[in-house]
Amino acid sequence: MLLLENVRKSYREPNGEPLPILDIEHFRLDAGEQTVLRGRSGCGKTTLLNCISGLTTVDHGRIVIKDRDIARLPEVTRDRFRARHIGFVFQTFNLLPAFTAFENVLLGMTFTGQKTDASRARRLLDEVGLCHRMGHKPAALSVGEQQRVAVARALANQPSLLLADEPTANVDPAHQQQVIDLLRGACEQEKVAMLLVTHAPEVSDQFARVEYLEKVNRVLPSPNSPAL
Repeated sequence: MLLLENVRKSYREPNGEPLPILDIEHFRLDAGEQTVLRGRSGCGKTTLLNCISGLTTVDHGRIVIKDRDIARLPEVTRDRFRARHIGFVFQTFNLLPAFTAFENVLLGMTFTGQKTDASRARRLLDEVGLCHRMGHKPAALSVGEQQRVAVARALANQPSLLLADEPTANVDPAHQQQVIDLLRGACEQEKVAMLLVTHAPEVSDQFARVEYLEKVNRVLPSPNSPAL
């Protein structure tokens, strides 16, 4: 499903020197597998998710999803592939403020170039408990409700892979378990592989497979580097 081989990514420090962030020899995630990724702040977890999704390009290596090496796809093709096969739950939700919950999910379908499916958008919002709130814009929704819209949008195109970056970081403890249950339930129902980043041990303890980026990654950033 997902295979990383010899993936390397660096950024430039203010003095022009390269700052190695990722150097991953091998990482594999099978179809339908749910895996947690943990690691200290600044070790490159968000950078890794961005590289897997194609939002950030790698310096070297292969990132293979559904037998396609997205690192070698042209930008337009890569964007279309991401929209069709990868769902991304961002830590800050990234909902469009001028659009309703329903429209945010529906807009997530437009990037594939295929016909949008309004009935699926409604069903996903119903599954995350927002059928009565789908006409509300993000500002009128609670933080927990916004996160549930983000989950529905990430699943809109029936992706094969779901990437979730600290999905409970901005949710109060009362709703943390609800978000995790929604993600896991949706993945099981839709047979989606998931890579979930979290700092919370009460979240990672619920998963059979937990990877620590410090162990997967052979190169660590300097302690003074900014959090990624």
